[in-house]
Amino acid sequence: MSRRLRSVELDFAASAPLRLVFTAETAAPPAAVYAALADDVPGWAEWFTGVSQAAPVDGGRCRAVRLAGGTRFAETVLAAEPGARYAYRVDTTNAPVLRALLEEWRLTPAGGGTRVRWTFAADGPAAFRWLMPLARPALGRAFRDSVRALDRRLAGS
Repeated sequence: MSRRLRSVELDFAASAPLRLVFTAETAAPPAAVYAALADDVPGWAEWFTGVSQAAPVDGGRCRAVRLAGGTRFAETVLAAEPGARYAYRVDTTNAPVLRALLEEWRLTPAGGGTRVRWTFAADGPAAFRWLMPLARPALGRAFRDSVRALDRRLAGS
């Protein structure tokens, strides 16, 4: 059963009780990385670890995402700045512990490619805020693997 999370805005990326930030680099330029994030939402299932299905909703203003384990997210896009930033918050989910979640992707040119910075900003009960940092290595590895897969996908297109 889905439940509504607290509605947060872009400033939550800096003020969330739990913030996990990861960076990786691609050979692809920022415009290509941004297009994969914002314009090819269904393509996320091909490169982002754990995503089994993703679809734009309401003309791209929202997204519907399903993870491999069955977790579902209904999201609202909060920032869509071509070549620079893409951010969305989760409005509803079937994940039991989340109170608020926002993800922000920042793209900056780096040596002919792109430096990708992903911020996972969340709130939940104290146990969630304590345990999630323990998952940081696994999330970081999944993020880096996903960015490498995205880079290969973009190189092949």
